[in-house]
Amino acid sequence: MSQTKKTNVAILGATGSVGQKFIELLSNHPWFEIAELAASDKSAGKKYSEAVNWVMQTTLDKKIAAMEVLKCEPNLKSKIVFSALDASVAGTIEEDFAKAGYIVISNARNHRFDDDVPLMVPEINSDHLELVKVQKFGKGAIVTNPNCSTIGLVMALKPLADKFGIESVNVVTMQAISGGGYPGVPSMDIIDNVIPFIGGEEEKMEKEPRKILGSLSGGKVEYAHITVSAQCNRVSVIDGHMEVVQVKLKKKVSKEEIIEAWNNFSGEPQKLNLPFAPAQPIIYLEGEKYPQPKLHRNLGNGMAVSVGRLRECPLFDYKFVVLSHNTVRGATGGTILIAELMKAKGYLD
Repeated sequence: MSQTKKTNVAILGATGSVGQKFIELLSNHPWFEIAELAASDKSAGKKYSEAVNWVMQTTLDKKIAAMEVLKCEPNLKSKIVFSALDASVAGTIEEDFAKAGYIVISNARNHRFDDDVPLMVPEINSDHLELVKVQKFGKGAIVTNPNCSTIGLVMALKPLADKFGIESVNVVTMQAISGGGYPGVPSMDIIDNVIPFIGGEEEKMEKEPRKILGSLSGGKVEYAHITVSAQCNRVSVIDGHMEVVQVKLKKKVSKEEIIEAWNNFSGEPQKLNLPFAPAQPIIYLEGEKYPQPKLHRNLGNGMAVSVGRLRECPLFDYKFVVLSHNTVRGATGGTILIAELMKAKGYLD
């Protein structure tokens, strides 16, 4: 899809770590132009460079640094807004924007389980975008991305669900500290330690895959009939969520068939050649010690999901390891890919 004029976008919650990642990834985007930045009342009115504690590893662009931070109120010129808002405030603000005719593409959890709101992983359920046509916001809309740990899991499950059927899944996560935002977990808690609890995470992982892998019917999603059990842990890794997965399938299949399903998997973003779409969204790694966060989190510019250590399981059918970049594919990069899909499909016109 060729683009001539870029689409102006705004970022809500622009000073936080997720907002900063949006700025970093949207800089020089071929389709989108950052036109406005909005944040809390205490930041509004300041130059962005004065309001932000920039924690990205790239240099803050001078043009962005000089922009005035606006309030998170629906009087922005940009009709496409990326929400990096904290869940404590996101719900009402996002609704206010949608009611005022804005397209809100959100990284927050607040509207993920609204019946008429798509919970999107573009390679998996692009057809769920149809839900925006039945939303109550007129020309406005809300579309959400899932929890960062859910995304890696459902990417690995989708080809198996399509080809073989899935009955049940057990997943244990080892999640990076960047998933907790900045400044995140205190160093005295996480160094030389594993924290076997992340608030609300297990509930999300047990419910979100069922909506994402569900089917669209009568203006809402029929949840997939899959049982998911999750245990979530915070580990001393900066970026990259690792998950050890056990899966019970509906068909008896070989290891080779599963690997072939992963390696041959692609979706609508690949067909449309979207800018943030990895050429190969799932990469199976043969090494017995792979995948590893330090080595593999940036595959496909952080948008590919790597899988390894597939072997038979005495309790389920198979077990394997999944790795995804939690702040790129699992958060802002995945949200930008949703916007690209919506642009390509005419939802942003």
